[in-house]
Formats: sequence, C-alpha cells, structure tokens
Amino acid sequence: MAQESREQVFNGCFNDNDTAGWFAAGGAGVQMSAVDGKLRVQVPGGTSNKFDVIVGQNDIALRNGKEYTLSFTASASEPVTVGVRAQVQVDHTFPGTFENSDVNVTPSQQQHQFTFVCTLDNTDNGQLAFQFGGHPNDCTFFLDDVSLVGGDPVRPSVPDTGPRVRVNQVGYLPFGPKRATVVTDAPEPIPWRVTDSAGNRVASDSSTPRGEDPSSGQKVHTVDFSDLTQPGIGYKLSAAGEDSIPFDISDSLYDRLRSDALHFFYLQRSGIDIRADLAPGPKYVRPAGHIGVPHDPHDGVPPNQGDKDVPCQPAVCDYTLDVQGGWYDAGDHGKYVVNGGIAVYQLLSQFERAMHRTVNGAVPEALRDGGLRVPERGNGVPDILDEARWALEFLLRMQIPAGMPFAGMAHHKVHDDKWTDLPCAPHADPQRRELHPPSTAATLNLAAVAAQAARLYDRFDNAFADGCLAAARTAWTAAQAHPAMFASPEDSSGGGPYDDDNVDDEFYWAAAELFLTTGEDTYLDALRVSPYRTGDAFGTSGFDWKYVAGLGRLDLATVTGSKPLPDADRDFARASVRAAADRYLAAVRDHPYGVPLTDGEYIWGSNSVALNKLVVMATAFDLTGDTMYRDGVLEGLDYIFGRNALNQSYVTGYGEQHSKNQHSRIYAHQRDPNFPPPPPGAIAGGPNTGLQDPKARKTLVGTQKGAPLPKPQFCYLDDIMSWSTNEVAINWNAALSWVTSFAADL
Repeated sequence: MAQESREQVFNGCFNDNDTAGWFAAGGAGVQMSAVDGKLRVQVPGGTSNKFDVIVGQNDIALRNGKEYTLSFTASASEPVTVGVRAQVQVDHTFPGTFENSDVNVTPSQQQHQFTFVCTLDNTDNGQLAFQFGGHPNDCTFFLDDVSLVGGDPVRPSVPDTGPRVRVNQVGYLPFGPKRATVVTDAPEPIPWRVTDSAGNRVASDSSTPRGEDPSSGQKVHTVDFSDLTQPGIGYKLSAAGEDSIPFDISDSLYDRLRSDALHFFYLQRSGIDIRADLAPGPKYVRPAGHIGVPHDPHDGVPPNQGDKDVPCQPAVCDYTLDVQGGWYDAGDHGKYVVNGGIAVYQLLSQFERAMHRTVNGAVPEALRDGGLRVPERGNGVPDILDEARWALEFLLRMQIPAGMPFAGMAHHKVHDDKWTDLPCAPHADPQRRELHPPSTAATLNLAAVAAQAARLYDRFDNAFADGCLAAARTAWTAAQAHPAMFASPEDSSGGGPYDDDNVDDEFYWAAAELFLTTGEDTYLDALRVSPYRTGDAFGTSGFDWKYVAGLGRLDLATVTGSKPLPDADRDFARASVRAAADRYLAAVRDHPYGVPLTDGEYIWGSNSVALNKLVVMATAFDLTGDTMYRDGVLEGLDYIFGRNALNQSYVTGYGEQHSKNQHSRIYAHQRDPNFPPPPPGAIAGGPNTGLQDPKARKTLVGTQKGAPLPKPQFCYLDDIMSWSTNEVAINWNAALSWVTSFAADL
C-alpha cells in the first residue's frame, strides 16, 4: 500500500488556512490560527513547564511494535526549545509516551524528522503534541507539513448496514403511505411479502426497479405496501432473501417522540438544576451550569465562571450583562441568538398551530400544562410555552440596555473564550465567558421571536407579553439604524461563528412577525419594500438559521394577526408555500429512498434541511387539506427513521439501529461512562459531504491525498468525535419536534 495511505495526521499542511483537527491548550493567552498555509501559535511568556502550552491532534492510531516517522517544519520568533511527544492520554494523564524529544526551533524554518517504534498498547486515541511552554518571553511559532507515517494502513470504513430491506424502523401510520427500499441489482421486479408478528403473510406483490441511486451508489427497488392498514406490532418486510428490521403500524407512533423531542430542550437548559424526577435517568441529573461569578460562592460552583456578570470580548464593550438561562446550543456550552431564535420560533409555531390560530386540525392536549416534563408544569401555562420562555428570557437579556453604545441591538452570542474539553459538564466548565459583538442578524432574530411571543403569551402573562413586544420594537429600530453589523466568520475560538452577511431575510421575517402581532402599517410597508415581497422565500433548501425568509412567509400564509393581511399579499404567501411544497414533494417522489434532499444538500445538519422541507409540506397540507402533502411528510420521516442507505435511524432511542453517540460535551458516555448518552429523542446532524471533522474524514476516507469521498448518504459516522456529521443542536431538535407533532396530530 502507498505510504500516503498510512498517514495518521489530518490537515497537517494547512493549505486551506484551516486549523481543523488541531487543538490548543494553555489558557486565554494562547492563540492558534492558520495563515499563509502554516499553523501560527502565539504563546504568552512566563509559563513554568513545556506542557503548560500544548498544540496537537487527538485520535492518532498507534500500534505496538510498528515503526513511525514523524516529520514537520517549524520556526519561531526567537530561538527556543520545543517538546515533541507522541503519547496516549487517559483521564487527563499520560500513562505512556513512545516518542519524547526536544527540538531547537529558530527564526529560520527548518525541517525535523524522527523515526521510532511504538512501545505502547494498541490504541486509536493517541495524541501528537507540541509543547511550547516554559519560556520567559512571548513567542510566536509556525508549524507546517506535519506528518506521522506508520502503523496499520488507514482504510476507509465499510459500514455494516444490516438487512438490504430498508424500512421506517419506528413504523407507519395506518392510513399513510408505506414504502420501503430494497438494495438489489436485480434488473426485473422481485417478489416481496409482509408478515405479522406470528409469521402470517398479510401482504405481497412485486417491487419496482429504480436503477442506481446517485446519493448512495446502490442499485435499488421500491416496495409499496400502503394497502396494509391493520394496526399491529412486529411486522417484517421480506424481499431478496432478507427480512427487514421489525416495524409497527399504529396511529400513536409519534406520541412519545413528540414528548421526547421537546424534553431535549429541558436537558439543554443553562442556569437550572436538571432534576432527578424529570430526567430520563440518574446520569442526566446535574447542578445548574453558568449561574454565578467566581467571587460569589453562594451563586457559582467553582471553577465555573458563570453567566451572571459576563464581560465583552476585549475592546467590544465596557459593561457586563446578566445572560443566565437559555439553552446550550449544541455540543458545546455556547448560547447563540441566531440559532436560539429559530429554535424558539419553531416551538412557538408548534404551539400556535396546535392552539387553532392557524388550522383546525391540530391537537393541543399534548402541549397543555402538565403534558411535558418541565419544572414549571402546573402553573396554568402550556408547558411548551414554559420551555420556550426559558430561552426567550435569555434572548431578551442579550439586548444592549438603554444608554449604552448600540442600545437595542443584541449581542450575537456568549460562550467560552476557548474550547472546553470533551467531556465537560456545564457546571464544571472552567473557561472565561465572553459576550461577542452585537449583530444585525441577532437583533432581528430577537425582534422576530419577541414579536411572535407577544401575541402568544398575552393570554397567560400580559406583563411578559408587553415586555416582549417592547423589546421587539426596540430591536427593530436598532437594526434599522445599524443594518450592516455582521458577525465575523473568524470569531470561532470557543464557539461557532454563525456568521451571516445578508440580512434581507431577517428584516423580512421580523417585519412579518411585528405586523402579525401589531397590525401596524410601518411593518406592512417594510414587507412591501422587501426583495422577498414577491420573491421565493424558500429556495431549493427551505429555511434554516441563516435563511429565515421562509419563517415569515409561513406565518404570513397561516397566522391570523391583529389586522388582516391584504388579500393579494395573503394569496401570494399561500401560493408560494404550495409552490415550494410541490418542489419538495417532487424530490421525495423522485428519490428511490423517499429522501427530500437533492444534490448539494447533504451538508452540516442535513437532517434539519430535510425536516424543514417537511414543515413546508405540512403547512401546505394545513392550507389545502390535500393528502399528497401529508403523505410527503410521512414518507420524508421514513428516511429519518431508517429508510436510508445506512439503515440508520438518526434519532436516539427510536428504531432498532439508531444513533447512540452524538457529539456533545454533556452526553459524552462514549468518551466517559460516567456521563450520560444522548437522551431519547435527540436527532443527529446527518450525512455531510464536507466531512469537516478529522474523525469522519480519517475513518470514511483515510488520509491519502485525493482519495474519493463516499457517496453522500454514507458521509455519516455515529461517533462522538464526528462533530460535522453527528452533533446535536437545538434548531435540529426544534424541527424534529415540529414535524413529529404534526405526525402525532394525524
């Protein structure tokens, strides 16, 4: 095998000026970036030991008795000595090191190379570490062409996908479509049969050949057994000599999932104890995270820095804010207004639909007070509003107070100044918390969801509703005054950037919500001058946190506001929803797996792209009553729950073969058994052809330059370290809860 295929280092040349795969440890003063095709590390002086500052890469495969060659080029702003280690880290200690060298680094770039034999036990969790500490002066280091060649060949993985008959492993509704996919190269139709739990044949026919599926590279057939409507458990579909994973036919399939998908938000709460009587198990119980400040032991739990008195990043502001509460966004401890905005919107939209403000076919009982597992149950307020309010109050705290520069704008995000270790419980997070600069996108997110909240909470808490509307108006005015304050795409130390430099869609969404709540012509005029007044608000990929015009369009089409939308505008909004739904429905029908994704849409969070398209189709069903849209939603859910190339349900606890190891610092059981696994009802991001994390790229592709990527549906890895394919996120679960609530209502 060629030597390149045994390369163990990911992204060792930094050709794309990207630090992916590399970590830096040593405190706030350590800065790592990639410039001019090199890794630049700025190290503060005054540290005591070399290991006080480490830059390196984890998940290095080390094999006992195998020879390795380590090579790299390095330079520094002044002559210094650097420690180079190839080692294994367990529980933050290093029980073994098989290469331990000190090298002299000078201002002139020089190449260094070592060859050695591994004397440690076999592991896939090795670490390559460069130790830059122990120098009196500040220093800047440059690394390039880092390579560790040796050990076993790194081969792309071949996943065990189980039976070649792919079904929705959760099951099918009695009246809905029931389709499955069979992986076979048979050129002609093949016979199939469905048997019940007793082995009795209850349906049979022949398949429809579909040729090669471009998204998987598989030759497949489609099976349609929609005529089978008898409820039951343990059905199996047999074809091509194999049996499917068992499935049910029931009208209550999605009831528990609706509850579990929403319960995810309670478990993601910041600033509150996660209680034993509400958690899915004892390992989920934890103290409140990020509630106090270091000098107040009555509020904070050292070493936690807390969100009670958070300063800005240097040179951003000279005040502090209390930004407690909210939901942890994803696998880290950050809280982001833009992603929090769309997640809150979808919970509020789910309630608004159920409470008959948009349609007369929804079931409100499941969202009633006492229907969910939240600590506020029994307070006379629907539980889904209690959950959404926990995040809403955080969003309101992110608004800059009157009298301050940029008053009324919203800070884009708050998170640690450095990435924390994995795992790390929120209450044990030791990093400094920082407010990041305000942005127009965040401010308009606040305006939109606060206006939406004002019309939904008015029946339960007038004062809170009034406060939301006041904040929405203030944010709208501030955004108009500062229409081009954009988050930096480079602001990614300790949290994601969530950058967005086009906010026409945010202005449209905010104007829509403000008009529906107030009926004021100011906001109707803003809608009419928006480029989205007559444009397509959805595009090929629907909507997400960065493209939110579709949210405004959905509500303009369905919500009866305080003042009627003019007929021409309402008719256009409804027609555009149907037109988008028709496109997405066509994609489902055309795809042999019933996938609502097209080329280029297997991206970071592709499962939420699919789910949000289903939201559009579900809304078209609400508007028209046409069952073809309902059936498109249900068939799209089949993909999420196992009718896919991997035979994988992407929702924890649902289906026989489901995701279990999503990327999260909180649900890190795969990394540390003392931590809980992801809770039931947590959806994974899904296949992502970008494969931005080293674990997925090395496992699915290898490190050989030019190696072909897997087909899109195979660009997924159920591993906690695959953050680009397998993370959890609040906006993804918000989409899951909306769609499963729709399906449960059916």
